[in-house]
Amino acid sequence: MFRLWLQAAGFLWLCRGSLGASGRLYSEEDPLVILSSDSLKPTVTNSSSAWLLQFYSSWCGHCIQYSSTWRALAHDVKDWQGAIGLAVLDCAQEENFDVCKEFGIKFYPTFKYFRAHGEPTDRGTIYRGADREVRSVRQLMIDILQNHTALDRPESCPPLEPFSSAQLLPLLGQRSDHYTAIILEEPDSFVGREVILDLLQFSGVLVRRALSSDLPLLDALNIAAFPSIYLLHPNGSHAQMHSEKRLRFFFSSLLRTLPGVQRRRRSEAAQMGALQDRQPSEPWRDFDRSKVYTADLESALHYLLRVELAAHSSLEGEELQVFKEFVTVVAKLYPGRGSVVKLMETLSDWLLSLPLQQIPYQAVMDLVDNKMKISGVFLGAELRWVGCQGSRPGLRGYPCSLWTLFHVLTVQHEATPTALDGTGLEAQAAPVLQVMRRYIRTFFGCRECARHFEQAAAAGMEQVKSREEEVLWLWNQHNRVNARLAGSLSDDPLFPKAPWPSPALCPACHEENNGVHVWNQDNVLQFLRHHYGAANLSPRYSLLPPPLPAAPGPTRAPQQEPPAAAGGGGRAGEQKEEVVSGGGGGGVWILALGFNSVDMSLCVVLYVCSCLVLMLLFFFFKVRSRRWKTRHSRLHV
Repeated sequence: MFRLWLQAAGFLWLCRGSLGASGRLYSEEDPLVILSSDSLKPTVTNSSSAWLLQFYSSWCGHCIQYSSTWRALAHDVKDWQGAIGLAVLDCAQEENFDVCKEFGIKFYPTFKYFRAHGEPTDRGTIYRGADREVRSVRQLMIDILQNHTALDRPESCPPLEPFSSAQLLPLLGQRSDHYTAIILEEPDSFVGREVILDLLQFSGVLVRRALSSDLPLLDALNIAAFPSIYLLHPNGSHAQMHSEKRLRFFFSSLLRTLPGVQRRRRSEAAQMGALQDRQPSEPWRDFDRSKVYTADLESALHYLLRVELAAHSSLEGEELQVFKEFVTVVAKLYPGRGSVVKLMETLSDWLLSLPLQQIPYQAVMDLVDNKMKISGVFLGAELRWVGCQGSRPGLRGYPCSLWTLFHVLTVQHEATPTALDGTGLEAQAAPVLQVMRRYIRTFFGCRECARHFEQAAAAGMEQVKSREEEVLWLWNQHNRVNARLAGSLSDDPLFPKAPWPSPALCPACHEENNGVHVWNQDNVLQFLRHHYGAANLSPRYSLLPPPLPAAPGPTRAPQQEPPAAAGGGGRAGEQKEEVVSGGGGGGVWILALGFNSVDMSLCVVLYVCSCLVLMLLFFFFKVRSRRWKTRHSRLHV
């Protein structure tokens, strides 16, 4: 009897623990709606969109196992919101007991879909299909939308029915203010309808589908393989679009990256305000998306050292230690121009040699600005965004360049595994990530961004055990951040946040498994090594160091002045090209060897001190020798 009482008590304790942990299956960061007894009816009643709702119980083992599939589905169809939404409700919560009973929920999980503009008495329709994988449920959502009539269809849902040749052929050669994409597919294919819904949140392009059985259309467009995508341009031209793979993800990505195609803002008022605030004061710089620009990396270091760090009047304790580690990592791993490398090496040596526990920021600033006129040291004091430029001020810029900088450092650490030996960081499994985590937590100006990154680091960074995993973890986390911020006010409409690299940059990185997009991580790693490698850095648009002043003397010909640096390149042999005066004025150059008046003054002081020491040693040994001779002569007598 006592044993049965213990078992019952243990069962009740486990159930209580499960109920307390119910919120762990789904969180606010998942792209779905978490409903409760108060919000269920207002959400699904007379809604402008359809809904697919999962009633689950947090203590149900199958519900726990299925949560990853439902979460993957939510990410897969997050752009379908407005036409059909995805939601969950936990029937294990005490406050939800009555509403689950009212909606007739007896088993978990139970899936119900609700049509748009439903009546208050509508309790939904149960989905009884045995296949509940992502592709099957995604196709169910399309069937739900197509079961609506033209009168009760969701307001934001575009037509999903196939268009005929009579409707599409007259569009050829006509001008318009948008693109029109025609997806030709087999009658049983869902690719066209899925791409239509994938582009629901984007403006500037209309997607229509046609069937392979429409022979007049196939003859006019000269299409023989399915599915295919045919694009009508705004200027009236038209042609078939080339896609590396005939997959939904590739089609959607190609259309999203067309010029002028932009993600719709979540707030139209905010969009109008953003357009009014547009200030084309910065000149537009043409760039190649397949390149990484040193101008972005140097702008990140400039903003970091001269702006973000300036908020701290002095550095001490943990702040000083974090800054030392960051400077050390950049000095050892930065693959850019030699003048920047020499600055970071000089700054690192200076920080490590100082025994002080507190350093004023102005002292750091003096060295960054090269007030000591050290030859070969230069970091431009101007923001020049290239690959990170935004459509207007305030978009992209510094956050983009900081991500890029740490991507470059992780790839460089994998390429040169011994670069951090002797720094005290080599014992850490992922030293670049750890330094990035500490820097963002300590100095990064956006505190909410820092909090999100710290949560992600606490959840998964400790599992990184190799340099390859370090590179991939940062890439994966960057994509997670992009997915969370897609469509927000910080999302640039000209450069919408999307999974990266895109199919255009790396077709081999993308695959499908049972209709679900998956990453080929081996190919992703190879792409990251190339894209962020030293050989792919472009010096275009980088600020050039000031030219080396001519050495004084009547025999010096004007044409013998050393040329200014041409930018770019690696560390070896670069100091011949980039010998600089440190950013402006002062100092007379001696013998054109890169020594200025300060250097020569130090040499003179060292020379005088050396002479004094030698003279003191000479007199010291001379006196000792005289004493020794006197003592020796007395002993002889």
